Amino acid sequence: MVAHPMHSSPRRSRRWLFSLLVLLIVIGLCWKFWPMVAEHIGKRSAPAAGQAHAKGDGKTVVRPGFGGSDAPVPVRVAPATAVDFPVYYKALGTVTSLNTVNVKTRVGGELVKIAFQEGQPVKAGDLLVQIDPRTYQIALQQAEGTLAENQALLQNAQIDLKRYQGLFAEDSIAKQTLDTQVSQVNQYQGTIKTNQAAVNQAKLNLQFTDIRSPIAGRVGLRQVDIGNQISTGDTTPLLVITQTKPISVVFTLPEASLEAVIARYRSGDKLPVEAWSRGDSIKLASGVLASLDNQIDTTTGTLKFKARFDNADETLLPNQFVNARLLADTLKNATVVPSAAVQFGNSGPFAYVLDGDNKVVVRQLQTGASDADNTVIKSGVVVGERVVLEGTDRLRDGSAVEVVSDSKEVPVTPGQHLQGSTGVKQAAKAGKDAP
Repeated sequence: MVAHPMHSSPRRSRRWLFSLLVLLIVIGLCWKFWPMVAEHIGKRSAPAAGQAHAKGDGKTVVRPGFGGSDAPVPVRVAPATAVDFPVYYKALGTVTSLNTVNVKTRVGGELVKIAFQEGQPVKAGDLLVQIDPRTYQIALQQAEGTLAENQALLQNAQIDLKRYQGLFAEDSIAKQTLDTQVSQVNQYQGTIKTNQAAVNQAKLNLQFTDIRSPIAGRVGLRQVDIGNQISTGDTTPLLVITQTKPISVVFTLPEASLEAVIARYRSGDKLPVEAWSRGDSIKLASGVLASLDNQIDTTTGTLKFKARFDNADETLLPNQFVNARLLADTLKNATVVPSAAVQFGNSGPFAYVLDGDNKVVVRQLQTGASDADNTVIKSGVVVGERVVLEGTDRLRDGSAVEVVSDSKEVPVTPGQHLQGSTGVKQAAKAGKDAP
């Protein structure tokens, strides 16, 4: 049976399309994976690119490239020094005024005068504001008039009493008449005391119309303007006065840090306290520890302290947040290295110490107090030995090194500490550029 040619032509067309599709897929896969294959082939055939061949005594010597280089590692070093190292306890503190007064009126009336400028310093007794005094002047005059009237009545009663006493001595009047006159004199004397109290109260109210500063401090913004009616029941103060010189800083320390501080405080030592900005970049003021609380806060395990500052230039403001630094102790002649030299491993802190001029050894350290720049070394390094600051990521015990920068020769200012391979390159450049 012979196939009809019309049926064979579409079948060949489909085969051709299928073959073309497979070819396109193969081309796409080659395009995608060819870089990876080329890289793999390059690595297998690259010993000549990363190795140097040298002939000697009929043998070929292969020197490893960067991956296993035995060339000296460029490092930056610094010596261990002996200094008096201050031990500071740091804590977040709040500036607190010793005295703050919300000034309110003690009498009612119209506010007729404001005698201060907002924000100005004032002394105790300075006039701040004045209330219309006329009402209280009239009340004083009335009280003084009543007092004068009753004083005249008392004087007349005393004259009559003397007359009655003479007549009674001559047996001219009855005893009851004399007793009645004595009672009247006593009554007027009591009235005089009441009138005198009313006069004193009127004088006091008149004085209260002049509102004066009770403390020395700095005035805040005023809350009431001239012409307003004010009374003793107002909840809003006329102004607020805050004492700024001296001023205090309140901070807390953990329970574990209290023993040495409390012992020195109770012995009478003046423990210095410094107030620094929130970024620890600016020292704002210096003071002394003034007092401490009488109980530990059980929720935080801390004790509250208060330091006092003269604040002569008023750099500290009430409610300001500062970093408080309490000088707890000073370690005399302590061995100190830069904190960047202290490394940490499974066996604890260690450092790479120069053994001669071109090799390092690993030393286990026992560290003490530390700050952002330096660390006290109790054991492991002695004064004068040089420790590696940078380039440690490529070092091992016994590694050969090349000192490209010594801290005595090429000082590095704060904020320019170098890290990692980039730091080694910059340190090497600094060493070359140094005179």
